[in-house]
Amino acid sequence: QVRLMESGGGKVQPGGSLRLSCAASGNIFSINVMGWYRQAPGNGRELAATITTGGVINYSDSVKGRFTVSRDNAKNTVYLQMDSLKPEDTAVYYCYAKEITTVPLEVHDYWGQGTQVTVSS
Repeated sequence: QVRLMESGGGKVQPGGSLRLSCAASGNIFSINVMGWYRQAPGNGRELAATITTGGVINYSDSVKGRFTVSRDNAKNTVYLQMDSLKPEDTAVYYCYAKEITTVPLEVHDYWGQGTQVTVSS
């Protein structure tokens, strides 16, 4: 089992910045991918950014160039630095972790409780 605890959401004006943090606990040694998804009202959950243990990063086109995902493996924490925020970035942001175990071979997805980010003047 993996537990994820997010922090750092809030309200910011367009053009502003926020930083989200997510700390993992539990069976952290099997975590391969961590990152962030988001869900705006009336929409499905979509990828924002992910990063593997080895540092391979994936961004959605909508956040590329504005958001930066990073990971501190020693602290089992993933961050999302969000700059140049736009009203369309308003959403609940969910921390995500993918656990891969080899004996037995299993893959599990875990989610945080979500943190609200509101971009509005």
